[in-house]
Amino acid sequence: MNARDRDVDGRARSARPRDGLGRPLAYGAAGVERQPEGVVRSPAETLREAQRLLDAGMPFHAHEVFEDAWKSGPETAAPLWRGLAQLAVGLTHAARGNAVGGARLLRRGAAAIEGLDGGPYGVDVPGLVRWAGALAGRVADGSPAVDAAREAPRLGPA
Repeated sequence: MNARDRDVDGRARSARPRDGLGRPLAYGAAGVERQPEGVVRSPAETLREAQRLLDAGMPFHAHEVFEDAWKSGPETAAPLWRGLAQLAVGLTHAARGNAVGGARLLRRGAAAIEGLDGGPYGVDVPGLVRWAGALAGRVADGSPAVDAAREAPRLGPA
């Protein structure tokens, strides 16, 4: 018998509960409800749900929302969603205390979205690039683990 958590295609699907930063907890522990996978949302719904999760200090979950958007949306929008997912994962790592990974992903996400014309879907691309650069610099300079909710970026106009 295979005791590992797998879906019908054999992909890992851990049933362990997770905390707000996506870290696995012990079986039976109270965790945060996971984001459903494969949800197709409009760009506005994607941004609204991701902002809600970021504001709640759950950037790992926000990254899953962005991942759904890049996998289900038009190919032309994939660079935006992929870059935003990288920013969310960068914030996740920074909040977990992983300075190297956090700074690297924040910079990679910023580079991915920098220069996208006109802030697609109302996304404040220049503001996010500035936010990511500043946070990456602080994290790389040895700042202690950040509070994900307090450091959450604004995706668009307030």
